[in-house]
Amino acid sequence: MADPSSYRPQPGQIPDSPGVYRFRDEHRRVIYVGKAKSLRQRLANYFQDVAGLHPRTATMVTTAASVEWTVVSTEVEALQLEYSWIKEYDPRFNVKYRDDKSYPSLAVTLNEEYPRVQVMRGPKKKGVRYFGPYAHAWAIRETVDLMLRVFPVRTCSAGVFKRSAQIGRPCLLGYIGKCSAPCVGRVTPEEHRELAEDFCDFMAGRTGAYLSRLEKEMHIAAEDMEYEKAARLRDDIGALRRAMEKNAVVLADATDADLIAVAEDELEAAVQIFHVRGGRVRGQRGWVTDKVEAVDTAGLVEHALQQLYGEEKGESVPKEVLVPALPEDTPALAQWLADRRGSQVSLRIPQRGDKKALMETVHRNAQQSLALHKTKRASDLTTRSRALEEIAEALELDGAPLRIECFDISHLQGDDVVASMVVFEDGLARKSEYRRFQVKSFEGQDDVRSMHEVVSRRFRRYLAEKSKTGEWDPQDGEDGPSEDDGKPKRFAYPPQLVVVDGGQPQVAAARRALDELGIDDVAVCGLAKRLEEVWLPGEDDPVVLPRTSEGLYLLQRVRDEAHRFAIQYQRSKRGKRLKSGPLDEVPGLGESRKQALVKHFGSVKKLRQATIDQICEVPGIGRKTAETVAAALAGAVPAGPAVNTATGEIIEDENPAPAGASSERGTEQ
Repeated sequence: MADPSSYRPQPGQIPDSPGVYRFRDEHRRVIYVGKAKSLRQRLANYFQDVAGLHPRTATMVTTAASVEWTVVSTEVEALQLEYSWIKEYDPRFNVKYRDDKSYPSLAVTLNEEYPRVQVMRGPKKKGVRYFGPYAHAWAIRETVDLMLRVFPVRTCSAGVFKRSAQIGRPCLLGYIGKCSAPCVGRVTPEEHRELAEDFCDFMAGRTGAYLSRLEKEMHIAAEDMEYEKAARLRDDIGALRRAMEKNAVVLADATDADLIAVAEDELEAAVQIFHVRGGRVRGQRGWVTDKVEAVDTAGLVEHALQQLYGEEKGESVPKEVLVPALPEDTPALAQWLADRRGSQVSLRIPQRGDKKALMETVHRNAQQSLALHKTKRASDLTTRSRALEEIAEALELDGAPLRIECFDISHLQGDDVVASMVVFEDGLARKSEYRRFQVKSFEGQDDVRSMHEVVSRRFRRYLAEKSKTGEWDPQDGEDGPSEDDGKPKRFAYPPQLVVVDGGQPQVAAARRALDELGIDDVAVCGLAKRLEEVWLPGEDDPVVLPRTSEGLYLLQRVRDEAHRFAIQYQRSKRGKRLKSGPLDEVPGLGESRKQALVKHFGSVKKLRQATIDQICEVPGIGRKTAETVAAALAGAVPAGPAVNTATGEIIEDENPAPAGASSERGTEQ
């Protein structure tokens, strides 16, 4: 790793003007591109103490070996140059969105003599009018099929069109009235182009006037007793209305806007875009990205805008762009969008009304997209296999770790110290194998000592299971489960890799626990959350896996799952402790009899004052149990009186909730 001070420019060298800068590594490859209003102020942020930088920024500046910059006149020029360089160099530390699917669009080839309606994917072509993108190609075909009844535009390929013209006979669509058959001269090129332009106007949202015209023609035909024509117009109107229903009206008529929402976690982000034209959702797109640079929601929005509109011009850029957070250089971005559209573009956050409600819908779609992406990435067999191979290679294991166990410690300021063990087999969570531990050997906060205890207990149970088959002779006196029903035992199978949530101290504790038990065929590593570094026992430097590594992604999932499971158990324990009462300490007293006692006497306070004979009067309570209850309550210290904080009045405990029931005080909802 390079020391940023080794290539830091001299203080007077960096200009105080707008510009774009590039960080290069030792091989002169561009690893990061950024822009700034003031190059001097922005670059100074990178050359402070590395410990104070964001972990991802720290990784970038220590990977880089040099920095260079280019001065421009305005912030808009800086934005354009930054976009061009990101496309040219594909820097590893810049956010790069990738489509989670290939989105089709409805295209009308107005650049041809006889325009054609078709489904198109990929880069946009000059002279072609696009609508969408849509989520599915079949949705486009359904819409087109309904509209061809009213706008019989050509949909055939160039080969079919040419052959029909040669033989003088149209295709099937020409015979059933869903094509005006320009190939055989039923309409002139001008008439066919007019049909195509009407089709485009209708798709662009100018529907009201056209429907009104058709309805007027229908009524005139009916009055003139041209009933066949009136019926045909009626059916045309119905077809157009059904086509309109496929794009729900969500905003006021003539509203052209793109709504962009972001869902993110510490590692990845998903962006969803709804394209609203003429007040209707005409299309939807989605991207996902790894957060390889230190970027917030506003930064993600800026990158999304660059990728979404970098190649667009004219009406492809809407009048209004609604976002969840405004980027730092909002005026420059708005001007850049306006230059691409050719007229003013509004870039803002919706505050109220229908647009805010629709933005919430877009955000829900982004959240679902992120969750689906993570599920697909985790469940894909090829990806899982590659992840396990990358882990084996990085940790120098003999083979892929088909069973991985991860341990995490959780507590609240030293209270209710618990641990979790989660199991991943073949890269997938095996929840039936998850285990929970209470740290018993000491009290207080000591994650290293806790990790040593938990790993020791887990593997002592494993050795105890082996002793039953004669594979190992137990010496520590801890026996495993006594049942022998042929079912897999809880700790019978060893992992190939133990992962601990933490750095060098936790890794050393886990390795020491295994060494003390004589286990030398299980690898140990730790994943430190700050820089996502992988630590190995006895090593001074961590193993740094690439941010795009599937192996690192799998280790992060394992670590995060162990963390979630540990916190869930710790909160459960804390909640039970806060809700417990004196009757919970009475041995052999179940929930039903506790409820019966409290119901009979009205409160624990009155039960404490009752004699043994009075307690025996409760159904189900015998003499021996009554004596145990009386002794337990006599030894318990009564809780302090409850006080009404508004009046200062002491509240008598006359009708408390039954023991074990939850109360608002001290419980976590």
